[in-house]
Amino acid sequence: MADAKTLHEAFIDELRDAYDAEKQLLKALPKMAKKASSEDLTAAFEAHLEETRGHVDKLEQVFGTLGEKVRGKHCDGIAGIIEEGKSVMEEDFDAETMDACLIAGGQRAEHYEIAAYGTLVAWAKVMGHTEAADLLEEILEEEKAADEKLTTLAESGINQAAADEAHPAEDEGDEDERTAKATSKKKAASRATAGSRR
Repeated sequence: MADAKTLHEAFIDELRDAYDAEKQLLKALPKMAKKASSEDLTAAFEAHLEETRGHVDKLEQVFGTLGEKVRGKHCDGIAGIIEEGKSVMEEDFDAETMDACLIAGGQRAEHYEIAAYGTLVAWAKVMGHTEAADLLEEILEEEKAADEKLTTLAESGINQAAADEAHPAEDEGDEDERTAKATSKKKAASRATAGSRR
């Protein structure tokens, strides 16, 4: 029977998965930035694209500190999230709704990465890979900040704009006119009822 693999092998496997995920996101983020109609959202995706390039570099440094060859392993998780995002981008949503959906897709990716890097940091620390842990911690903090930025954009108007498109507010003048008509109908109905009792 072959020797069982250890946490070190699991760590390297997860590292290769994360490396591939970042490479996949390098291709997906420009498409998301292009599809966004909000300038702030476009800027957020473009800024995170630059950070993602930095993550690839940091991961290559992590491989180096461990004496491991830089190599990715296909990340099915991020591939699924990206595929889901592509389907959404093909929908015929209004611009505001598309931006809200792009944020949702971006946050799915961020949450996946936050979970992955949280695990990598914890494992690096318990195995004494201090330099690797520090680099991975830097990536983790940037992923958390990107997620928070998307939340801020969603809450500072993008979600509300999408909701307003879905449920447009009535003009106050129209509302007053409808209220007056409804009141007039009620009075007429009330008079008719009173007249029929006589």
